[in-house]
Amino acid sequence: MFKKGKDKELDVTSLNEIIHTGKKFVNIAYFMTIVAIVLLGTYILKEWKVFGVIGEFLSVISPIFIGFIIAWLFDPLVKKLEDKKVPRILACIITYLLFLGLLFLIIYLLIPTLIGQIKDFIDVIPGITIQLKDAFENMFKAFDGATGRSLLNQVYAAIEGIAKGLTESLPDTLFQTGKGLINGGVSFVLGLMIGFYMLFDFNKINDFILDFIPKKHQKNYNDLTARINESLRSYLQGLFLIMLLVFITQSIGLTLAGLQAPLIFALFCALTDVIPYFGPYIGAIPAVIVGFTMDPLVGICCIISILVVQALENNFYQPLIMGHTMKLHPVTIMVGLLIFQHFFGIIGMIVATPVIACAKVIFNFVNEKFNFVDKLIPGEE
Repeated sequence: MFKKGKDKELDVTSLNEIIHTGKKFVNIAYFMTIVAIVLLGTYILKEWKVFGVIGEFLSVISPIFIGFIIAWLFDPLVKKLEDKKVPRILACIITYLLFLGLLFLIIYLLIPTLIGQIKDFIDVIPGITIQLKDAFENMFKAFDGATGRSLLNQVYAAIEGIAKGLTESLPDTLFQTGKGLINGGVSFVLGLMIGFYMLFDFNKINDFILDFIPKKHQKNYNDLTARINESLRSYLQGLFLIMLLVFITQSIGLTLAGLQAPLIFALFCALTDVIPYFGPYIGAIPAVIVGFTMDPLVGICCIISILVVQALENNFYQPLIMGHTMKLHPVTIMVGLLIFQHFFGIIGMIVATPVIACAKVIFNFVNEKFNFVDKLIPGEE
């Protein structure tokens, strides 16, 4: 009764394309709304200081958290021993004995040397202060008399203010540092004990969680947790090994550079290396400053040492050890570092990369199930 002419077909096709495009825009708007809600919720929680309460709670239960992490890290080794017909209890004991033996060996070899270097560094601080003053005097000689003297007096006043503040706050700082070390040591020891008992039945924790998950979703749960565990374990194992290599090579380099207390600065460089991209530069600043206060040649050698170690890390340590484990774009990591630093400070920068990696694993897993990326991004039918 009705004839579908060419114009009619074109109109229907155009209408379908408009509707299809509109649906994609709606999906994109829906996705962006979810992201905005998450960011807004995070900001509100920060303003209400909920993160502070959570932090206090986590500090209280930190031994349990430490124990869980230890058991989680050692569980694969225990499973490998179980595969060789070793009883699980005996496998747990062997694993812990190996770990504690390695830990005590490191403490025995490293701690006395570090304490001695700290004492030596404290002894040379007055000399460094004098050299700093001489350096500032030489620097401001380029200015005319009145301007140079005024700037120099301001610098001296600032240095005296810092020195006075350090002197007045030193007892409290030492007390708080000692208190923190004792609390951290107690938490770590308790965590070791808790982790030891957790490790016995760690394989049952997953079964316990599965009891609360519907059977139709248990396969997806096992698949997702296996991916997250593989990603995180690879990251942490690689990170610890890279930190160890950075500490060893940086210790050698700074020692050859003639820096006072090289192990302390090498350890600081290794610890800050946990922060991607920014960490190596943060760790390098104190070593370079102290090196230049000792002697310009020492400072230059420190810079060379740090650049060489960074070249080794970027070209050998990272590719060989980490490889493409995290599979994260550098821009993604940098943006994540900035966001996490804004909300959570230095701790946020440390946990940013593994959290982003876990989020990516979850994102890819959900996308495999629902294929929502193709629905959000317009494409040809």
